[in-house]
Amino acid sequence: MAKSFTIMDFQTRFPSDDVCLDHLMRVRFGETLDCPNPKCGRRGKFHRVKKRPLYECAWCGFQVSPMAGTPFERTHTPLAKWFYAMYLFTSSRHGVPAKELQRQLGVTYKTAWRMGHEIRKYMGNVDGDPMLGGHVEADEAYIGGGPRKHGKRGEFKYRTAKTTVFGMVERGGDVMTRVVPNAQRKTLIPHIVANVEKGSTISTDEWHPYKALPKAGYQHLIVKHRDGEYVRGIAHTNTLDGFWSMLKRAIRGTHVHVSRKHMSKYLGEFEYRYNMRKQPEMMFNKLLASF
Repeated sequence: MAKSFTIMDFQTRFPSDDVCLDHLMRVRFGETLDCPNPKCGRRGKFHRVKKRPLYECAWCGFQVSPMAGTPFERTHTPLAKWFYAMYLFTSSRHGVPAKELQRQLGVTYKTAWRMGHEIRKYMGNVDGDPMLGGHVEADEAYIGGGPRKHGKRGEFKYRTAKTTVFGMVERGGDVMTRVVPNAQRKTLIPHIVANVEKGSTISTDEWHPYKALPKAGYQHLIVKHRDGEYVRGIAHTNTLDGFWSMLKRAIRGTHVHVSRKHMSKYLGEFEYRYNMRKQPEMMFNKLLASF
């Protein structure tokens, strides 16, 4: 069983801002590098500039910043707090709300909110979108909608419209999600064609747009949810249904509401955790390297 990266491991490895900065320097440039100064260009170690987050060439004194070009460059938030925020995101199953970041980091809500969205963006970027193949499940879902209220006749209604999302998961492999404008054939099928290898087997429910899959070059298996059928031999969408359930529970219990504008970032966050589930000890390192 893979070993988790515990809070004690984190605190031992990154006890201060200086240690975090040294680590960022090694991740970005290695132990030695060629001096960027065109008048120098020599290879060697860069040494820390005293009391400044910079490193200088041992030969000519040219200075580089490991935070340049990263979200850390123009922030006043200590680097150790950024590292700890990333640790929280990679150790949580249901996400980290801005209020929790505010409480644990001792920053303003505005800063916590911005940090959270920046981390989610990088989680989505580092995860990537490798082609899916073999046996793939595909399904659409409707997420969000804001707090519910009673209608005139006592029925529940949502204050804001739900966001339509589409997902595909390879059996035993990665999940891939998208925010889509609707669940029509012209919207869903192109996503499948672009991201699933031709000749693969695709399991779906009976939603009519999926009937176009055989003509698109796929073996199509169907389960009829409306008839109470959820498994037919190897045909089912239970893996993807489980992912949707986890996502919905997290949004409902942790974030309460996520707007359509920011939904793709939250999808990327949960994709990253799911796709790294077999290597939990590598989640933090891989995310940090992406910065």
